[in-house]
Amino acid sequence: MHAIEELSHRVGVAAACTALEISRASFYRQHAWQEALGSSAAVAPDEGVPGSSCPSPRALKPEEHQAVLAHMHSERFVDRSPREVYATLLDEGVYLCSVRTLYRILEEHEEVRERRDQRRHPPYRKPELLATAPNQVWSWDITKLLGPVTWSYFYLYVILDIFSRYVVGWMVAPRESSILAERLIGESLEKQKIQAGQLTLHADRGSSMRSKPVAFLLADLGVTKTHSRPHTSDDNPYSESQFKTLKYRPEFPERFGSIEDGRAFSRRFFEWYNREHHHTGIGLLTPEVVHYGRAEEVIRARREVLLAAYEAHPERFVRKPPEAPRLPAAVWINPPENKPSDE
Repeated sequence: MHAIEELSHRVGVAAACTALEISRASFYRQHAWQEALGSSAAVAPDEGVPGSSCPSPRALKPEEHQAVLAHMHSERFVDRSPREVYATLLDEGVYLCSVRTLYRILEEHEEVRERRDQRRHPPYRKPELLATAPNQVWSWDITKLLGPVTWSYFYLYVILDIFSRYVVGWMVAPRESSILAERLIGESLEKQKIQAGQLTLHADRGSSMRSKPVAFLLADLGVTKTHSRPHTSDDNPYSESQFKTLKYRPEFPERFGSIEDGRAFSRRFFEWYNREHHHTGIGLLTPEVVHYGRAEEVIRARREVLLAAYEAHPERFVRKPPEAPRLPAAVWINPPENKPSDE
């Protein structure tokens, strides 16, 4: 170190450090260290070179290091973040070290983790639901319809059979209510003559869906209930798709003048949707045809029409007669891995 200082006085610090292959930061650090000690006594020849083990004058002493750990491990602070510990002690007139040093000390002891005492959310299981016939799995949801003025809404409740896509129940109400949901579900179950153990009712995690009145009703009637994972719209795809069909209809208004307008529109829409809409997901059949067991009859009639067309003009078709779209044998919500959605 003395050699560097002597040379620096003659040629300058930068040139001296370059000649001796020592960084200027190391030179200045050693110089500051000696001044802090108040001594210019000689140091070991290897001090001040890269890899030197001399501690920084800003470093905590071993006893201070242990005091910091003792505070962080104390019952008072064991579940608090370093910033919380720093602020609490500072308000009490105690300063141990900076927040960054608190983190550095914890890192040295492999204790950098979530220290705060907070609620742990349980892992949510992905729902895997299979329907091979109507009235095995229903999906339900609630969507808002814009009212006549800003911030006014009506609430459309819809219950959908995922196999047939048939809307088994709907209601337009002035508010979202677990009591109204319970009533609609009960009436729909009665109308479809659902037996105990027959049906699974799936929904997202809205307040009405998870309410006690709905849960008690389903338990009393032997209906299994399942819920989507939080913030996962793919877990309730059939209701989401049905709402898109509703809101993309050309006649869907920007706003409804009254709740009666909303009910009148919904009545026309669901009449069309159930009886006239040829749904691509069910072989271009209507939901009503599939739900009430007339699918094979309609498909058979379609085949006869297509066969007659082939026999009249076989040159218009390639290799074989045209085929009517098939009705899927199974419908899934989240099929298992490597499991086709159509079996």
